[in-house]
Amino acid sequence: MLNDIERILISEEELDAKTSELASEISEDFKGEELIVIGILKGGVVFAADIIKKISIPMEIEFMAVSSYGKESETSGVVTLKKDIDTSIAGKNVIVVEDIVDSGYTMKYLTKLLLDRHAKSVKICTLLSKPSRRKVEIDLDYVGFEVPDEFVVGYGLDFDEKYRNLPFVGVLKREVYSK
Repeated sequence: MLNDIERILISEEELDAKTSELASEISEDFKGEELIVIGILKGGVVFAADIIKKISIPMEIEFMAVSSYGKESETSGVVTLKKDIDTSIAGKNVIVVEDIVDSGYTMKYLTKLLLDRHAKSVKICTLLSKPSRRKVEIDLDYVGFEVPDEFVVGYGLDFDEKYRNLPFVGVLKREVYSK
């Protein structure tokens, strides 16, 4: 697996420091408020787990699974809801925790869906932002790192369901994903 990585883009230590920083911001911003954190499966689960462990205010946890990729490496632009949350978010603050925002289609879809369900507010917390790939305008409230237009894996991000368990974010060698 490590032989497939061109280089480490974000180290374990950098990830740990950034999750602490983001969790602190979230805790301060929502002090005294009702908060639901929605982790986006599968890619966002590692980041979500690390963030929620460090949030210092009461909160609820939910999960959703959505996709605009399927098995492709390019987005189709059509978002599919594969798993929905199990609780009402009406009147509550929601933070969507995602691994990466590139085209913006998925986050735009989710923001609208959650606001239509009468969330008090919807904020997006993403580990990675890839603005060079953005197709729709979307506000990102908490951003870990801005990354270049390269194929990144690790820390929840995958290629063909592999590499999610790497403890860092790395750039996948082109020959691996262009086979």
